[in-house]
This record gives sequence, structure tokens and C-alpha cells, in this order.
Amino acid sequence: MPRGRYSLHDPHDHTPLADEHFQCAPGPSGWRYVSQLTAPSGDHSGSVDLTLDELGRPIRLELHVASWQVRGAALDGVTWVRTDPTGADATEGNVRAHAFTGTSPAFLVATTRLLRLTPSTSATRVRLVSLTEPVLAPRTVDQSWALLKRETHGTDNGPLTVDKYQVTALDTGEQHAVHIAGDVVLAAPGIELEELESPPSVFD
Repeated sequence: MPRGRYSLHDPHDHTPLADEHFQCAPGPSGWRYVSQLTAPSGDHSGSVDLTLDELGRPIRLELHVASWQVRGAALDGVTWVRTDPTGADATEGNVRAHAFTGTSPAFLVATTRLLRLTPSTSATRVRLVSLTEPVLAPRTVDQSWALLKRETHGTDNGPLTVDKYQVTALDTGEQHAVHIAGDVVLAAPGIELEELESPPSVFD
């Protein structure tokens, strides 16, 4: 069960946003990721709880940021309920999309579990609902994912397989690289892996 800490920053000006203390593991239903976020001030600023089924679909998402909350799941596409900080105003949403995305590294791992790409496959298009901070506003985005290469590196804990993905935003054409080992993001725009207490999980 990997445990560790990511630092999150603005990918454009590198302003620190939060530290995300996480743990994750495969399980009977698929994969689960839980984390707590702390602001640069040290105050608690949110949490992530995401469970995927064995096909990589989000069967449960609970996301808290700045007193806003979203609960969602894959249902007729993806369905969610977004609640404001007062708890008085809850709005429901549904989009014909494959999954959710957002600031947390959990969503990058979740997308790779959903797509199951190999280096020989061509780029694959995916529609996601992006939950934009700080108010978790839902926005539908289309991306293209391609697995460029898979490399195995020797470590003190045995071989580590690292996948390099190229992600393209289809509305702007902007591209960026994402490096993932098992269920841990090693590097991505706005994300740095700062601590890892145990090796990434190995998926079948």
C-alpha cells in the first residue's frame, strides 16, 4: 500500500498550492485512493476519496476543497452532486463522459486504469468531467492520451516500471507529459512526488 506526499503547484507560475498526503492500494473491487490536503499555511484544505472498479470506472468519488463538496460516480456517463459551503445549495449534474479529473494525482492514475494503453496502441480520446478548484466547478473536457514508452529501472526494492504518457487537450492542442509507475505519479505538470514510503502497487 503506497503512502507518500505530493506537492501541488500552479503549473504556470509554480505558486505552491497544497501538499497532498496519500495512500492507495488495489483491492477486491479495483483500486482506492484517499488523501488529505494541507495548504502552504499548514491548514487542512481538503480531501480526496476515489474508488475505481476493476475496469477503471469511478464507482465512488468524494472530493472536498475549501468547504465545497462533490460526490460522484459512473452512472449513465458520470453523475455528481455538488454542495456549497453552507450545505444549503446542492446541484446535480450528469454528462456523457467516461470519468472525472481534477488537481489530484489520483485522477491521472484513474485515467490510465480506465484506458489500459500499451506502447503499441494509438492515441485514445477520452471525455472527462474536470472539477475545477477552488469551488469544484464541473467542466467537460476532451483529451487524447498516448503511452509513448514503458521503461523498467532497477531499484533497491526491485524493478520499477515507468510509463510515459503524452496528454493532449483537444480544445487547445496543448500537450504535456505524465510519468506514472503503478499507482503513483512520478511527475506531471503541477505535481511533484516528494515522499514515498513503499513501492508503487503493481497492477495485473
